[in-house]
Amino acid sequence: MKVLVELNVNGEVYQVLIEPWRTLLEVLRETLTLTGTKEGCGRGDCGACTVLLDGKVVNSCLLLAIDAQGKNILTIEGLAQDGQLHPLQEAFIEHGAIQCGFCTPGMILSAKALLDKNPQPSVEEVRQAISGNLCRCTGYTKIIKAILGASISIKREGKSERL
Repeated sequence: MKVLVELNVNGEVYQVLIEPWRTLLEVLRETLTLTGTKEGCGRGDCGACTVLLDGKVVNSCLLLAIDAQGKNILTIEGLAQDGQLHPLQEAFIEHGAIQCGFCTPGMILSAKALLDKNPQPSVEEVRQAISGNLCRCTGYTKIIKAILGASISIKREGKSERL
């Protein structure tokens, strides 16, 4: 039996007819074709499926899509605005923090949640914020530098609003 679910994803409202047991990850990737959110472990251990739900980091592989109704869902596809990359996306490119790219969407969204709460984090706060995101390609140094770089560039530009 399918149910009608209304999801607010990246500022757009979608009505989808789905089985109630489908995860948010499955609906994002298979129904809405937003494939930036990745499936890694399927158990909430790797962070590849990270999205923001009302600004909070969640593993979309562990959340039923039906439970995301009435919430604002942000995926990596929703970060760029008007053809302009988000400062975090720019910083990841500038600092060479992208290797294979599989973990990058989850890393960036975890970093966004951190910088929205704390625009000037310490190295330790950055490490804590991305601790739920695994990267098999790097030693995290460039990722941490990118997040701190985005923080500095945002301060330099005088942006005090939420990222």
